[in-house]
Amino acid sequence: QELTTVRVQDPRVQNEGSWNSYVDYKIFLHTNSKAFTAKTSCVRRRYREFVWLRRQLQRNAGLVPVPELPGKSSFFVGSTDEFIEKRRQGLQQFLEK
Repeated sequence: QELTTVRVQDPRVQNEGSWNSYVDYKIFLHTNSKAFTAKTSCVRRRYREFVWLRRQLQRNAGLVPVPELPGKSSFFVGSTDEFIEKRRQGLQQFLEK
């Protein structure tokens, strides 16, 4: 049975303390699928790249619904760490769907 596992891990704040800081996430993929030549891969991606991916999927999905992304809120109530973790979980769910 073919299996593909994807994990969103290790959020890191880049350019911390500057006006153009952002968070990126490690995306780890493992599969035994014959469709993939590399059985594991790991990249770092930021939120806006997930937005781009979702747009591309929507463009090509026809009537198939594309999952939602977690919100992009600059008015989050709570700690920054809490927001980053909630977003990480939402990105994980997006990729799993």
